[in-house]
Amino acid sequence: MKVLVIGSGGREHAICTALAVSARVTGLYCAPGNGGIALVANCVPVAATDVSGVVDFAKNNAIDYVVVAPDDPLALGMVDALEEAGIRAFGPRKSAAIIESSKIFSKDLMKKYGIPTAKYAVFTDLGAAEDYIASQKAPIVVKADGLALGKGVVVAQSTEEALRAAREMMGGGKFGAAGARIVVEECMTGPEVTVLAFADGKIVVPMLSSQDHKRAFDGDNGPNTGGMGAFCPSPNYTAALAVRCEREIFRPTLEAMSAEGRPFSGVLYFGLMLTPDGPRVIEYNARFGDPETQPILSMLDTDILDIFEAVTDGRLGELEIKWKSGAACCVVMASGGYPERYGKGFEISGLDNVPEDITVFHAGTKAENGKYYTNGGRVLGVTAHGADLPSAIARAYAGVAQISFENAHFRTDIGKGLVK
Repeated sequence: MKVLVIGSGGREHAICTALAVSARVTGLYCAPGNGGIALVANCVPVAATDVSGVVDFAKNNAIDYVVVAPDDPLALGMVDALEEAGIRAFGPRKSAAIIESSKIFSKDLMKKYGIPTAKYAVFTDLGAAEDYIASQKAPIVVKADGLALGKGVVVAQSTEEALRAAREMMGGGKFGAAGARIVVEECMTGPEVTVLAFADGKIVVPMLSSQDHKRAFDGDNGPNTGGMGAFCPSPNYTAALAVRCEREIFRPTLEAMSAEGRPFSGVLYFGLMLTPDGPRVIEYNARFGDPETQPILSMLDTDILDIFEAVTDGRLGELEIKWKSGAACCVVMASGGYPERYGKGFEISGLDNVPEDITVFHAGTKAENGKYYTNGGRVLGVTAHGADLPSAIARAYAGVAQISFENAHFRTDIGKGLVK
């Protein structure tokens, strides 16, 4: 089977790596891919958001199956367009991808169907938002409604910071149309846990739990990023919590989407806060998270193509998904200055020195003349499996120690001291 993966980051490298070991995959392509993905797939020069270009490539190259990984093409309706062209695809249709592309939709969905989340208010007028923020106590959360590369959320520690965020989003156009409407919500407290789940429109099957690290610097300081590292499974996510989340959050979300005429098929991402009052939803994503995908798929022990097709065909309940024992950790090596301004084009050294049991997923790289260069904010995701979480973390950092590039930045505390 010839498979095409859409995207160019570390998540897509992890997906391609998992597909590359499937005996059923006879040809693997990635659009547009990156320097590291080219080691396991044929990279093609088609942008991830070029819906017609992807459809044309799939038709002209007899692609049997397309995996649409990033949020933007899902929100643009790439899965719809592929299906209309008679090409099987993995991922939610546009009508269901709205669960991520509009935070207002997702908050209203949770309110309507009684799914636990933070109290919130929606604003389309800056003055009204400012008045509301001034009447609330900090910390308080300000979110752009639309997609903003994982950076459209500000956990403001003061009223002034929240007002500034609202003004930048609504008045300053920081995120363009994505910030024209905002959500202001209470700041929940407790450990954060991510649970990705396969869903086929009828049933939902959770993957291993994980914990992401969004802040740029050690100790959860600095600005929000797309993610500086992740580990799985989360010791905070107990068996009892898993049962409760499935009963109160996972199944109700899938049922709510179906009730709204938006059946969800693909990967549903549940960002959870384990509050003193129980688990609540922080956010939904309509696809694999990044960098959670890197450690999670490192633990997968079932052919991923079998899972993808079971989701597409609505027969997920017939498949047993198996996982390796132990734990996995991913440490992101980023460009200095990320998530704000950063340079590109720095040579990456030491990749050949990384032990074979450690996987380096490329996120923002390009290959030229046998060498790799930085080409993005998040550059690499150094990922390792271990018998337990401490050993997985130690192995991941052992890999990081072998790699260098100018202005390289990474957190030194991924998974360390954050398990409460």
